Amino acid sequence: MNRSGAVFQETSAQPRTEAVPFSHLSLELGHLYMEDFAEGPERLYHHFTAVRPWVQAARDSLPALPDGRPPRVSTCFLIDDYFSRLATPAELLPPLLKAAERAGLGIDYLARESGCARTDPRRPERGGLADAVLDRLVETPPPGSRGFRPPLGLTGWLSNGRRAPDRRTTAALDTAAAWQPPSETGARGHSVFVDVELWQQHTGSRVWSCAFLAAVWQLARLGLLRDKGDAVLVPENREGAAFPEDWDALPSLLRLDPSAAPFTAYRTCSVLPSRFLPVEHAVRVILEQTQVDAGAQAQVVTRAAAEGHPVPEGVVERTSYVFPPGL
Repeated sequence: MNRSGAVFQETSAQPRTEAVPFSHLSLELGHLYMEDFAEGPERLYHHFTAVRPWVQAARDSLPALPDGRPPRVSTCFLIDDYFSRLATPAELLPPLLKAAERAGLGIDYLARESGCARTDPRRPERGGLADAVLDRLVETPPPGSRGFRPPLGLTGWLSNGRRAPDRRTTAALDTAAAWQPPSETGARGHSVFVDVELWQQHTGSRVWSCAFLAAVWQLARLGLLRDKGDAVLVPENREGAAFPEDWDALPSLLRLDPSAAPFTAYRTCSVLPSRFLPVEHAVRVILEQTQVDAGAQAQVVTRAAAEGHPVPEGVVERTSYVFPPGL
């Protein structure tokens, strides 16, 4: 007779993944540099008027839910306070929000780019998001690779294929035919090879690239980042009408509209100036080689399917972009 014995397991051995709420779409209304803000309110207003019809098109493209309800959509805007800080939040943010409102758009969530990079001084117990994502990168070895390439943790570079050899063997010194072109892994016909710089080292500190921080930003919006099972970059409600004078006194992610749909979403769409196109190509290369938290991934897939809104298994396929002409 077979007997089933009881299995005892410590609670700490059971992985826990904190659940987060989901919208169906996270709409990014822009990502401007500090010099764009320096051009004044009219520059901001021009940006939002160019963005508005594409935002509406993205909303209209979403099908209604099976029960007839409209899909949940939240909007967000990323402020570059990592590479430069030409003005304080109190000086910069009110004209931004006023320009968006004047153009007929509402910003639900305001995020600081530095929040994607370093530890939030308001929550020092949490590690930096960029370091955490770097630890989850798994380089895809190109066909025929012999593993001579240094790991990205040392070089700070990640590619989507095989780089052109930078040295020749002794036998190859006698012929010019030894050179080989770079090639994209899984290319369709012709290669589009991309080599992405993730970070640079300056005077002992690591400076993350715009592309890598944008990849962290996408993962945060998709609800795929966790710290020991805990949700990260959780929005905080705005307190008071005035913004602080210091950027580090501002939450990494601020909820401006208390009634807004959730920040995290099953899919993302970013409406950006065309100058960001190469950056976002690099973002896709990074996302394709990121091993996301399994528990967070399972939550997204399961809950989206339960709502009658299935999503692709691949993270990259859940991101989309619009590059409006003239923006």
